[in-house]
Amino acid sequence: VQLQASGGGLVHPGGSLRLSCAASGSIFSIVNMAWYRQAPGKQRDLVAVITSGGTTNYRDSVKGRFTISRDNAENTVYLQMNALKPEDTAVYYCQFTTIWRSYWGQGTQVTVSS
Repeated sequence: VQLQASGGGLVHPGGSLRLSCAASGSIFSIVNMAWYRQAPGKQRDLVAVITSGGTTNYRDSVKGRFTISRDNAENTVYLQMNALKPEDTAVYYCQFTTIWRSYWGQGTQVTVSS
């Protein structure tokens, strides 16, 4: 199983991006889908998570600006990011957690700069 993240790029402050992460291969019993981010020299932090039932949670700094969603039929998770700020600059990683283990995507760079 591989997770392929896409949608990152360079955007001006106040702009928007939509990240996607799709699983290839057979993956079953996905419990949670999540996005993490890691800025240079910092630890990897949880940004948002969505459960199999659709419950979502966000880190405080992105509440009201980011929206996580999932397509269970396509084993895909999305992160809609609006009103982006320079402090959102990081490599964004997706994670799928099944009842047996977790899988990580390769990361996609998001840079917010004027």
